Amino acid sequence: MSAVMKSAWAFAATLIVALSLFPARAQTASDFYRGKTISLYVSSTVGSAYDLYARLLSRHMGRHIPGSPRIVVLNMEGAGGLRLTNFLYNGAPKDGTAIGTINRGAPFEPLLGIAEAARFDAGKFTWIGSASDDVSVCVAWKGTGITRFDQLFAREFTVGGTGGTADSYQFPKAIGGILGAKIKMVSGYLASDIELAMERGEVEGRCGWSWSNIASTRKTWVDDGSIKVLVQLALRKHPDLPDVPLVMDFATTEEQRQILRLIFVRGALGAPFLAPPGISTERAALLRRAFDATMVDPAFLAEARRSNLEIAPVSGVELERLIAEVYRTPADVVAKAKAVIR
Repeated sequence: MSAVMKSAWAFAATLIVALSLFPARAQTASDFYRGKTISLYVSSTVGSAYDLYARLLSRHMGRHIPGSPRIVVLNMEGAGGLRLTNFLYNGAPKDGTAIGTINRGAPFEPLLGIAEAARFDAGKFTWIGSASDDVSVCVAWKGTGITRFDQLFAREFTVGGTGGTADSYQFPKAIGGILGAKIKMVSGYLASDIELAMERGEVEGRCGWSWSNIASTRKTWVDDGSIKVLVQLALRKHPDLPDVPLVMDFATTEEQRQILRLIFVRGALGAPFLAPPGISTERAALLRRAFDATMVDPAFLAEARRSNLEIAPVSGVELERLIAEVYRTPADVVAKAKAVIR
């Protein structure tokens, strides 16, 4: 066979292979999800803020994914969100049929927590987006006599907490350890049980409670004076709370400000959605586009308003950037932050 014939046969073989691959690419782009079910895992209990956001998203995001897959919510609580975070990284399918929403503190556990318990690299997850750029608060129950945050520097304040990576565990420790507030922690509660503990008088309040969660589930407590919001635990004030001080206002040194920023920056992950690492670039982009489209979907927004769920979205690209930035924090600042929240 001549060189020309060999070259022609080689070209033809290459063309056949290329054409055979084309339908697979097309199927990946447009038809992969047709008839499929996406499992949306939640790291907390039914009725929690993370769960409410997940169930809202599940009813709308499928319409924005080619093939309109069904999205089913599954709860996998435990270890302050680490159980699910580890599962998504190590055990979940990496084809785009498994996504999750985790405790917003979980991504920082390899940095600020027990590294051995966090079997993941937060920077390698496929970050889809956050439905809320959240502001957490510290509240006191009626009858305690506590109405201002600065009172906590003079008297002990008992709060209920969960454990591990949860805001209700780490945030009280932070404001006590960094600013000197006299906060006593009673940990081991489920998130929803802390509210019952306040009603029963077991604890005096709660620190690290999402304002959006309060607004959607306990707004009457604010309106009737059952709870008093003492301080905002975030890097920015919420528009609903212009007269409530920001925790950053109480920092007296640059080092305190750096540590507080490292701990409270997680507010941007108010309602974070992510997928395992290793998903194809094409499918990751598809999930991000579907999420972004859902965040401006009139039907989604209308249901969010009816449910009193705040929507202040942060893109997956921005979450990815934020995670990378946090992991570049100087080691001495990380060590001091870790020391106060553990």
